[in-house]
Amino acid sequence: MPTITAVSPASGPSTGGTSVVITGTGFGGPTTVRFGATATTFTLDSATQITAIAPGGAVGTVQVTVTDGTGASNGVTYEYLAVPSLTGATPGQGSTAGGTTVVLTGTGLSDVTAVSFGGVPATSFTVDSDTQITAVSPAGTGIVVITVTAPGGTSSGVSFVYVVVPDVTALAPASGPAAGFNTVTVTGTNFTGPLTVRFGGTATSFTVDSATQITAIAPPGTGTVQVSVEGNGGAGTSVAYTYL
Repeated sequence: MPTITAVSPASGPSTGGTSVVITGTGFGGPTTVRFGATATTFTLDSATQITAIAPGGAVGTVQVTVTDGTGASNGVTYEYLAVPSLTGATPGQGSTAGGTTVVLTGTGLSDVTAVSFGGVPATSFTVDSDTQITAVSPAGTGIVVITVTAPGGTSSGVSFVYVVVPDVTALAPASGPAAGFNTVTVTGTNFTGPLTVRFGGTATSFTVDSATQITAIAPPGTGTVQVSVEGNGGAGTSVAYTYL
C-alpha cells in the first residue's frame, strides 16, 4: 500500500496549477492522486516520488492521497491560499512625481506582501482590511497597471494614469493680513494649461508669469491654510500660508 511522507510545496494558490512533489514509498502500478476528493494529473517519477499538478480548490486545507490497486495511502495536508483580486483604484490618476495616496479595493487582500505600480514597488502601503489597501504611488509616467502580490499569487490589475500636476514649492511672502489682497509670488513646477489657485478651499485671481511662477492675490481668510495650484490632473504639493 502506498505511503506519503511529504508534499512540497505544501501550499499553493486556490486557482491550482502548482507542481507538487509527493514523496513516500510504494508508488507503482495503476495510480490515482487526489487533492481532497479531486483527482489530478501526475507523473510517476519512481517508487518513492510522484510529481502532481494541484487542481483548483477552495481556500483552506485538503488531504493529498495516492491510491493504487492495493488501497489508499495516508493523507498529507496541502493548503489552498487565497489569490488576491483588485477591482478598483481611487483616484485612478496621480502625479508623475509620485506621492499620490491611492485606495485599492478588491478581495483576498489580507495577506498582501507587495503592491506594484507597473512593476515599480509602491512607496508604501497599508492593508486596511481584506477588501482595501491604501498605497502611495512611486514616481512614474504614462498608464500603468497596479497589482498586488500575496502568498497565493499575484492579482489581476487595475489601471493608473500618471499625469503632470502643478506642485507648489514656495510662497513669498508666506503670510499676510486676514483682510486679504496681499500679492503673493507662488513658485513651483508645471504651471501650464488651465489652472486654479486656491488658498485653502478658496479660489483666487492670479497671473501665470511662467511655468515655474504665479503671482496670486490672497483672498480674505483666517489661520493657516494650504496654497495649491490645480490643473487638469489635479493638485500636487502645497505650501502653508498664514493669515495675520
